[in-house]
Amino acid sequence: MQNPHILIVEDEAVTRNTLRSIFEAEGYVVTEANDGAEMHKAMQENKINLVVMDINLPGKNGLLLARELREINNIGLIFLTGRDNEVDKILGLEIGADDYITKPFNPRELTIRARNLLTRVNSAGAEVEEKSSVEYYRFNDWSLEINSRSLVSPQGESYKLPRSEFPLCQDCCHP
Repeated sequence: MQNPHILIVEDEAVTRNTLRSIFEAEGYVVTEANDGAEMHKAMQENKINLVVMDINLPGKNGLLLARELREINNIGLIFLTGRDNEVDKILGLEIGADDYITKPFNPRELTIRARNLLTRVNSAGAEVEEKSSVEYYRFNDWSLEINSRSLVSPQGESYKLPRSEFPLCQDCCHP
């Protein structure tokens, strides 16, 4: 099995280099991005398993980038940021971040959280791949679209399910 690939989205070079060193010492493949444009380019060019992202970035902030990331991809996402207020933390988690860590951070805690998240994401991905031959489930005129994680009403309205709710719906629909 190939080592997991982590994308670090951080505009401070010192922090980016520190994170690179920490994750490479743990055996991960690491790609760096300074902003949203570089993040999108790295996502297109690599199979990324986990994104570690700051909120304070030039151009689009990390909250906006996380929303874009969640629309197109279902990979692990950890915010690592100096913003430690409750509103940012709750908003980050609501958008779809799997974890939220504030700076300064403990490198050991970060690597443990990343490893645990990668384990969950990879095992969930394996389950979805096994069921990928079925693109959707139908029940009571509703449908659950597997690839887009969307619940579609009988009237055709589509509801994107949060990562935490999707497995519950999938378990209910799976014969």
